[in-house]
Amino acid sequence: MIELGQVQHATARFVERRYLKVLKSPVELSGTLSYDAPDRLVRRTLEPRPETLTVDGERVVIEAQGRVRTLRLEDYPVAWAFVESFRATLKGDMAALERFYRLALEGGPQRWQLSLTPRDPKMSALIESVLIDGRKGRINKIEIREAQGDRSVMTVVEDAQ
Repeated sequence: MIELGQVQHATARFVERRYLKVLKSPVELSGTLSYDAPDRLVRRTLEPRPETLTVDGERVVIEAQGRVRTLRLEDYPVAWAFVESFRATLKGDMAALERFYRLALEGGPQRWQLSLTPRDPKMSALIESVLIDGRKGRINKIEIREAQGDRSVMTVVEDAQ
């Protein structure tokens, strides 16, 4: 967590596979991720269709299909908890994570896994757990297990430089 907290800027490519019970094969998305400490996170999905999600402080901006929607995290507690699973991990902020989740951290610097279980019943109704794998100050994989059985696995492919 200390090494994660030392990262001031990072960019990477990602591939996300969403496994939905209603589909025979996973839906695949790909794009780029960008993080600027302490609290700016940008996810640009390029395939299958362009979409940009920007979290900057307490504001979320979603740009898709020519439309822009702005939300305040404090108005959406479940979304806020979900955003913090990523952002607080990137900041190495255990206190922020513990506000929303019960934590289990396993492994060492060369290979670690952080397991997040939502504290809020409303969040638990949607998300069973978030599993984050990494190495040193880098996140390699994020798996989200939904309460209804669907899941998504995002793999960070390589630095986009």
